[in-house]
Amino acid sequence: TENASVRSTTRLVGIDAARGLALVGLMAIHLLPAWNEETGEASWSWRLFSGDSAALFALLAGVGLALTSGGRNPHQGRRMAADRVGLVVRALLIAVVGLWIGTLMPQDPPAYSILVYYGMFFLLAIPFLHMGPKALFASAAVFGIVSPVLMQNLASELPAWSSYNPTFIDMVTEPGAIASQLLLTGTYPALPYMAYLLVGLGLGRLNLRETALQVRVLVVGVGLTIFAYFTSSILLYAFGGYQRLLSASGMSEYELDQVLTWGPDSLPASTGWWLAITTPHTNTPLAIMASLGVSLTVLGVFLLIAPKVGKWLLPLSAMGAMTFTLYTAHLVALSAEVHYSQPYLWFLIHLVAAALFAVVWQRSLGQGPLEKVVSTSAKGTRRLVSGAEGQSRNVAGGRGSQT
Repeated sequence: TENASVRSTTRLVGIDAARGLALVGLMAIHLLPAWNEETGEASWSWRLFSGDSAALFALLAGVGLALTSGGRNPHQGRRMAADRVGLVVRALLIAVVGLWIGTLMPQDPPAYSILVYYGMFFLLAIPFLHMGPKALFASAAVFGIVSPVLMQNLASELPAWSSYNPTFIDMVTEPGAIASQLLLTGTYPALPYMAYLLVGLGLGRLNLRETALQVRVLVVGVGLTIFAYFTSSILLYAFGGYQRLLSASGMSEYELDQVLTWGPDSLPASTGWWLAITTPHTNTPLAIMASLGVSLTVLGVFLLIAPKVGKWLLPLSAMGAMTFTLYTAHLVALSAEVHYSQPYLWFLIHLVAAALFAVVWQRSLGQGPLEKVVSTSAKGTRRLVSGAEGQSRNVAGGRGSQT
């Protein structure tokens, strides 16, 4: 029993550390320059983190949902019903904080919040919560293939969205535009992002304590990443896709190269060859596969090293245990827009402040402040549905932050 407890702790450290790295990546994208001023080329932070940090967040959200709903043995009957209701509460609370953040942000914001999208991720996950790994992985593949096609074909039919960071007022005055933004047209659209979340949910239904599985996660991650980029290169440069994009878009080579680096405003519908690109945030099937591969690689590495170097991961794992609190504080600080003149200094300030706060708070008080509010509310709701006896058996599932 003691060994099982130790293994469980180290596994959670690995998951939290990976989530902490995802937070660092989002901070880097928000604060550091996206390109080199002298060469005009993408910066190291853009190349390292763009698209992949958000994908890693979504993957780990899925893992967390699995752990809180029974892990390898999904809850059934009334307990699963209670988990679903608790997830609705969790989704709504996160979305409310996201909408509040939207009211703080200027019209041309320094960052696009993922929180309202996160609420949508959780609502969409509810029907999948009872499934086993194979069904979840198959469902993820369907979302990863069908969603980009929907994005491309429905873009001209759906209402244009007016705010990078939706607010309460937007929800009331433009519900259709906000719904299409959250599902398909926004920065972190929920339908394609379900591919990451469902893979995470499937992984959480497996025994992540097993070294063999951890190695498999790492190997599959590396394989998916290489396959996605290799396939994209073959399609674009050996099978004539690049020329098809040139002729269909009417762009010059320079303009097309810029779009392939930074991504278009929305996935163009001029030709199906656009689905062959892997540019961050384009959410094409190959872009999803590439970011999923990177996310699995990161998770595999942290799961493997956590038992040996767990204490050295403390700053990352403490941050990863309270990403909802720290990400919210990060966005509130960004909304003041004082960071533009010295991005590297402000990145360091945000990073050190987050790490210090997380370590001190976790050591003295445990769960992060916003995590505590969400967790307490969700558990209270679950208790109402499942009854006190069922809830007492479910205590082990309530640990950790899922945001």
